[in-house]
Amino acid sequence: MDEKLQIRKVLKGDSSAFGYFVDTCQDMALTIAYRICGNRQDAEDIVQESFVKAFHNLHTFKSDSKFSTWFYRIVYNTAITEIRSASHQVRYVDYEQMEPADSVTDFDTLSRIEEEERKALLNRALDRMPRDESLTLTLFYLEENSVKEITQITGFTESNIKVKLHRARKRMYDIMTELMKQ
Repeated sequence: MDEKLQIRKVLKGDSSAFGYFVDTCQDMALTIAYRICGNRQDAEDIVQESFVKAFHNLHTFKSDSKFSTWFYRIVYNTAITEIRSASHQVRYVDYEQMEPADSVTDFDTLSRIEEEERKALLNRALDRMPRDESLTLTLFYLEENSVKEITQITGFTESNIKVKLHRARKRMYDIMTELMKQ
């Protein structure tokens, strides 16, 4: 469905229409929050708080960007505020906790095991990276946001995002090489 239509419905009082945005944005929002705070429970709280903020401030949304870009900016800012206001200890979570258990149901057992190993390896590598680099890679490659959209979400400049992507790719390569040797 068209997101502009859904926004109009919500603004006219149909609060159930906001469920469209929850369905389409919650997984990436959780990933962004998790990459910033490093804790699944805190990430879930941040995402919930972000949806409430987005719902109450939907009237301020200007259609100059996608809803998801605007919303991910809210998630990003909420997560940054949360980690600044609390003394967070980074706790590592298994990649399986971030993905539904039945996400690879069409593959045979061997393919499923290989896929889980690749995801676990990727998650371990992302966990070893600085949070801003991990988030930038996630937004660029997993969410397929453009550099311009990432600047809107994070508030970094385009050149800063490009530098972070370059450094993150190099660091990811080095970490993955090290992990593969183990």
